[in-house]
Formats: sequence, C-alpha cells, structure tokens
Amino acid sequence: MDTETFRAAVQALGVTLTDQQLAQFAHFYELLIDWNQRMNLTAITDKAEVYLKHFYDSLTIIPELRSLNEAHTLLDVGGGAGFPSIPLKIAMPDLQITVLDSLKKRMTFLDTVIEELGLTGITTVHGRAEIVGRDKHYREQFDVVTARAVARMTVLSEYCLPFVKLNGAFIAMKGSKGESELVQADKALQVLGGQTLHDRTFELPGEEGARHIITVQKTKATPKKYPRKAGTPNKQAIGETEN
Repeated sequence: MDTETFRAAVQALGVTLTDQQLAQFAHFYELLIDWNQRMNLTAITDKAEVYLKHFYDSLTIIPELRSLNEAHTLLDVGGGAGFPSIPLKIAMPDLQITVLDSLKKRMTFLDTVIEELGLTGITTVHGRAEIVGRDKHYREQFDVVTARAVARMTVLSEYCLPFVKLNGAFIAMKGSKGESELVQADKALQVLGGQTLHDRTFELPGEEGARHIITVQKTKATPKKYPRKAGTPNKQAIGETEN
C-alpha cells in the first residue's frame, strides 16, 4: 500500500488526511523501524505492509467511533507499539487518547513517538489492566475502550469493560476467529455489564482472512470484583473455567 492508496483508503473510512498528517505517518514509520532494531515492536517491517496491516488496519474502527453518540475519550489497552492509538490520534486529532501497557520500554517508545510527531491530547499509562482497572481515576472513565491483538475475547472483556463508562462502548479488533470468540465470550459480557451491538466483518485490501470489529455497549456497571487480580482472567476466564 503506497501513500496515495493509503490516503484513498482512509478517505473511504470518512477521513481526509492532510499532507501534514501523511508526514506524521511517514515519521511514525521511521521511528517504528528504528526502534524495532533495538526492541521487539513488530514482525512487519516492509513499508507497504506496515501501512496496510498496522496503519490502515488501526483506522478501520473509525466507522464505529463515528456511529457512537459519545466518542471523545478513548483508552487503548495493551497498545504499546502504538496500534491503534497513534494512527487514530493522527487521523482524528480531537480524540483524547490514553494508552495502557504493562511493558515500560514500549511506553518509552510511545512517549518518544508522541513528542517527535508533536501530538497532543494523548497520554501513556504504565501498568497492568487488572490493576489499573481498579483505580478510580481510570475505572469507568472512558467513552470508548479498544484493544488489538491482545487476548481472546473472553479475557479481553475483563481487561476492557471495567474502564468503559456506563453507555459507553468496548470495541474489540479481532482476526478471523472473532465470531467464535464472541460466542465463547457471551457469559463474560453479561457478567461484566456488556451487550453486543454488532460484529462487522471485512478483509484488508489484497489480504485473505476476515477481520472482525466487535462493538459492545456497556449497559450496566461492572461488578466491583472485576477485574480480578493480575493473571487470573487469562487462567480462569469467565464462563470458561469458573464464574
């Protein structure tokens, strides 16, 4: 995917990128490749592939964001390489974004990207979702919470839904297993206060295999016992091994 193809693809999502924004994407790519030589950020380094599988793919949730009544604040859980947070911030500069990740060195990378690209209204938080999700400064404070390539849907729901405001949305960016994961997560969503609104499927240009963008509305407060202590959601997922 070259720059003009990227611009046109993003236009189809409802966003017109300026030359300055395209320059920010180019700079982000350079920083990603530079830092990737020193730490494991991505296995994808070819420029065309990065623009397609990281930059464009990150922006595919824009239609969902645009469809929501309130989408001013967004939390990206486990987004340490900057996906989808940095592409979203470049394309939608008015969106207030927080990025949460448990690995400090990835936060250092993101802080550098934010400074180098001159981005404002985006902050990083170092910590585990299970711990930060119990902090009153973050719990049920976001209009939208999203995650990309972090965990299966059952586990991801426990990581993300505690951060979502009542009537806000949890948007999961999933691969080809999204449909089956959503079925397995039905009990967890009910327990955590979520209700599935829709599951949109699509394919990236030139790629095989469906992508799923699953939008869940927060219809009731998440019980105080969730998220459980660090490591428990993955070992004992709600509705899988215990309730």
